[in-house]
Amino acid sequence: MKNVISTDKAPAAIGPYSQAIEVNNMVYTSGIIPVVPSTGEIPEGSAAQAKQAFENLSNLLEAAGSSMEKVVKTTVFIKEMNDFGAINEVYADFFPAPFPARSCVEVARLPKDVMLEIEAVAVK
Repeated sequence: MKNVISTDKAPAAIGPYSQAIEVNNMVYTSGIIPVVPSTGEIPEGSAAQAKQAFENLSNLLEAAGSSMEKVVKTTVFIKEMNDFGAINEVYADFFPAPFPARSCVEVARLPKDVMLEIEAVAVK
């Protein structure tokens, strides 16, 4: 059975999808963007956006009964590969070693024209 996970401490879904789904003690998140949930604002700059996106992800995982420490796989979509270094520095602050497996790809455009989006799979 799948359980829908949602929280007002992460951006609300802007389409027909759930913020996260838990199945068999695994949590699968949708893509998380750097929107401040309480205001709808988007921080400026890749590092600030990364920090907000990872805070949103952390809040969603907490709502699911998991945490950043229990993430086993992430996918990071970035608008500009030149921002990889700045985003990577923030990423390292949020994920403790041993680090989760990760894919990182540059994409042409993201929702709300943000600079990055992250999705994750975590153990509950």
